[in-house]
Amino acid sequence: MEIVVAGRHTEVLPKYRAHVEQKLAKVEQLAPRAQRIDVVVSHETNPRQSGSSERVELTVVDRGPVIRAEACADDRYAALDMALNKLLERLRRTRDRRKDHRNHTPITPLDVRPPEPEPEVPEPVDPLAAVETTLGDSPVIIREKVHAAHPMTVDDALYEMELVGHDFFLFIDAETAQPSVAYRRRGWSYGVIKLDTAVSHAPQVAGVV
Repeated sequence: MEIVVAGRHTEVLPKYRAHVEQKLAKVEQLAPRAQRIDVVVSHETNPRQSGSSERVELTVVDRGPVIRAEACADDRYAALDMALNKLLERLRRTRDRRKDHRNHTPITPLDVRPPEPEPEVPEPVDPLAAVETTLGDSPVIIREKVHAAHPMTVDDALYEMELVGHDFFLFIDAETAQPSVAYRRRGWSYGVIKLDTAVSHAPQVAGVV
């Protein structure tokens, strides 16, 4: 399993890289088929945010949904521990879900199951692949990313949203083929917004001479 450590607006020393590799060795136990782990370390220079100036983002590229976790602290070693704890919990949830699906697989006659298709392996994700632009002459910075999308159910979308730790998740609805976004409300309540991509044209009315 490859571990890629990168710094965003900060330098990552060899000592810290070695510490990251040692800590992330636990991941392989829960995700033995993981291809790589992307680690992004960033530093916030604003003195008002000194208590959360160090951010660590962990992304596991596996055969299946992307699993991600991040955390902030005043020390990048502490931020790594916090992010890793979140990541391991999400990996355990993924493992348990896979086991549950296997236990509910219907048995075909004579207990002969057709071979399962090999899942598609996602392309490795570059954690620094986002494009940042400024909004005109203002100091506002817009950060854009493009993600690959495939049709899924609302249930799967909510599941993957929990795995990446976000409050929203963009996906293509498998039933309607509509671009949709699932989002977290209060407690365990969720919402889904779907885009109607059909373009309607107003009928042309011939003029009366």
